[in-house]
Amino acid sequence: MIITFLACIIFLFIFGKIFIWPLKSVLKLVINSILGGMLIYIINLIGMNFGFHIGLNLLTAIIVGLLGVPGAALLIILKIILRIKNYAKNR
Repeated sequence: MIITFLACIIFLFIFGKIFIWPLKSVLKLVINSILGGMLIYIINLIGMNFGFHIGLNLLTAIIVGLLGVPGAALLIILKIILRIKNYAKNR
C-alpha cells in the first residue's frame, strides 16, 4: 500500500514536470499577446491624430507579442506600404 502510494506521488511529480514547461510557454505567449495588444492600442491612440490605424485583433496582438517592438514596427511599415500602394492605385 505504501509503495503504491509513493509510486503514485513520484508519477505525479514526473507527469507534472513534463507538462509544466508547455504550460509556462502558453502562459508567456498569452501575457506577451496582451502586452502586444496594449502596444497596438497605444499606437492607435497616437496615430489617431494622423489618420493612422492598425487593426487590433488576435493575429496582430500575437505578432507584436512574439516579436515585440520590431513586430510593431513591422506592422507600421506594412500599413504604410499598403497605404502608398492603394494611393497609387486610386490615382
